[in-house]
Amino acid sequence: MWDKVIYVFMITVATYILKQLFSETPNYVKFQSKFLVFYIWASVVSLFLMPFFVFTPKNVKNSLFGTQIIKHVTKLIEVKWHLRNGKVLSEDRGAVIISNHQSSIDILGMFNIWHVAVKIAAVARKELFYVWPFGLAAYLAGVVFIDRNNSKDAYKTLKATSEVMIKNKTKIWLFPEGTRNKNITSLLPFKKGAFNIAVAAQVPIIPVIISPYYFINTKKYIFNKGHAIMQCLEPIPTKGLTMDDVPQLKDRVQNIMELAYKELSKEVLSLLPPNYPLVGQD
Repeated sequence: MWDKVIYVFMITVATYILKQLFSETPNYVKFQSKFLVFYIWASVVSLFLMPFFVFTPKNVKNSLFGTQIIKHVTKLIEVKWHLRNGKVLSEDRGAVIISNHQSSIDILGMFNIWHVAVKIAAVARKELFYVWPFGLAAYLAGVVFIDRNNSKDAYKTLKATSEVMIKNKTKIWLFPEGTRNKNITSLLPFKKGAFNIAVAAQVPIIPVIISPYYFINTKKYIFNKGHAIMQCLEPIPTKGLTMDDVPQLKDRVQNIMELAYKELSKEVLSLLPPNYPLVGQD
């Protein structure tokens, strides 16, 4: 008897999911499926690549190889990425890349331009490490995991990473907002970590602005096809600066990025129809 009940239940659930997926109106299932496709693909690729990464653990070349495979899922979720002023990233030198943080698909944006910078070590919160198999593969690929709740330990980890950055001319990528920003009109206040590293290592800061994800509306379960612009700003030197200069440097960089973000937002949003369902609209 129970086997029949389970069978009927599974058929009912499967029918409901398929109906939602093929529905023309936005719904929770369709919305989450876009993210799920990305997570599943990243996990499958990670599982396949891990045995190869074991032979050269924490090598940034592993990251480059993995990202070039995972990035193709972008076509399935129908998001296009456009890089501007990419020559800034292509210079062979150590640097600290900072960008605004909106969603988990920021990672896909990084993956789509990873080949331009070639040698990148991304920084992520330690909780991501436990999302296996992706977390373990990311660790073997050179991703640096830090504990945000332990600033002293996080600083030690980043200091060791900065030494490798200088020696191997590797770029470290961080999100100075510290958490995802759901507000498409402005950036969250920056934290000092990225600026401390740049000044300590005397390497330039490369701001990368990601245009607002106008095609995602979490309140209305909308994830349309769309495009995002990744605008590289000119490098900001830190040579000669000391730790006393960090607060002023942080504020100056935030102001530069705020202005660039607003200009980019205006450009992207002006092309949308008046009734486009942006986040925050009723």
